[in-house]
Amino acid sequence: MPSASAPTSSAAAGGAALLRPPIFSMGLATYRVPMSLHRLNRDKVCGSVLAAHPHLVSDGCCIIYVRGGTSSTRNDTDHEPLFRQESYFHYLVGVKEPDFGVLIRVGADGTASTTLLCPRLPEAYEWFMGRRRTCEEYAAMYGTEDARFCDEAGDVLGDMCGRLGAGSTLLLLEGTNSDSGKTYPAPTDAASALALALPGLALEKSVLFPVLSECRSIKSEPERRLLRHVAELTSSAHVAVMRAVQPGMAEWQLEALFRHHAHHNYGCRLLGYTPICACGPSGAVLHYGHAGEANTRTLTGDDMCLLDMGAEYHCYGADITCSYPAGGTFSRDQRTLYSAVLAAQTAVYDHLRPGACWVRAHEIAETQIIAGLLDMGVVVLDGEEDAAALVEKRLGAVFMPHGLGHLIGIDTHDVGGYGIGRPPRPDTPGLRSLRTARKVEEHMVLTVEPGCYFIGYCINKGLEDPALARHIVADRARALVGSGGVRLEDVVAVTATGVVNYTTCPRTVAEVEGVMA
Repeated sequence: MPSASAPTSSAAAGGAALLRPPIFSMGLATYRVPMSLHRLNRDKVCGSVLAAHPHLVSDGCCIIYVRGGTSSTRNDTDHEPLFRQESYFHYLVGVKEPDFGVLIRVGADGTASTTLLCPRLPEAYEWFMGRRRTCEEYAAMYGTEDARFCDEAGDVLGDMCGRLGAGSTLLLLEGTNSDSGKTYPAPTDAASALALALPGLALEKSVLFPVLSECRSIKSEPERRLLRHVAELTSSAHVAVMRAVQPGMAEWQLEALFRHHAHHNYGCRLLGYTPICACGPSGAVLHYGHAGEANTRTLTGDDMCLLDMGAEYHCYGADITCSYPAGGTFSRDQRTLYSAVLAAQTAVYDHLRPGACWVRAHEIAETQIIAGLLDMGVVVLDGEEDAAALVEKRLGAVFMPHGLGHLIGIDTHDVGGYGIGRPPRPDTPGLRSLRTARKVEEHMVLTVEPGCYFIGYCINKGLEDPALARHIVADRARALVGSGGVRLEDVVAVTATGVVNYTTCPRTVAEVEGVMA
């Protein structure tokens, strides 16, 4: 129980505030996220554990232990960067503060019984950071059955499993993110201490990671509502930038306008990733905007702007890209290229529905882009071949070296792309960049982001391959190096019959030019 140095709940804390269903909101008219969203997530995970490993529940007590993100400072200073919660932990409980943990008992019916583990804060917190909330208040804030201090986790496990923990299993989160290749390590130090306190407790590291990743890949109805809201507000911010852009501005000013619109109007303090405000030749740098290429170029009237930015709210994000001419009117080449990328996006939407192949969707997009390059005189056919034949030769990878899109949710490149029981990553140019090779499933939320770029390195590599060089008009392709590229990226949700597009940005040439007029 709480010590004298950490206050217990008061009558005020137990008043009407504890009776209202808990929500997350930034105040004013910002979106209200019900904490029941995370209760649904916990029940989903527990149900999946029970379905895949019923013996863990039938043989004894099965407990999930996940630790949240920890507080940190910048290098050797006392500066505290703005904290953003660890994604798996956020999925389960939605806690915004650092240094928390959670214990979830998997019920015999697949439901969750949750105890939030709270940091025991020092007295100095009161005058540096604000009033210390009680465990009871945290339980009410986040909609968990109970909350205790982190240093009481052993007592909580004892209450859940019996003092010896005989026949009980503690599931720990450990695995490799198939997108980044980085490993999520199990919190073995804390878990080992718990195991020592309960001699009969077994530690299990292989079950939870694939279950949680799969659960996160299929979004619940409250998650889809939230993701739609974030996509719509991100679209609004893109349009605000589109209306303001003009030659002579700096790329970083476009970033600043986007950040202001999303934060000032919708309470989005964080973005999902570093903004890409790539204009002119910058558009051929796929992840432009990082510290070494910091959105510093000044726009000219001939530039094609490629702006890839996404807001984040309650850790759920959007990832949307718009491309348009800085001067407001497409040139002939810009119009042809833009129309080809838009045709690629439309063709993919016609293909997507439950059971559709994501790899095939990528190839469909490449076919439309190559057709546009044929119209521009950048590539040529040989004999009776058509654009689809050039896709088979992997010519598309020269001009679209990235994958078609990705799952999106709490992370921009969300988990669940590859893993146990899923198709392996393809091993051919372009296709090996796909962030998933899965069949599309209902209630997935994905980005669809075809693009075409004139990247000197990729064009030169294509010209070094005799099978591809015969189809590339070298002088024409090299002349376009420096013009950047075009990418269009939407956030879509898969329905029973197709997709619903959460993105509301102008997309046709006429719509874009109309907004910029």
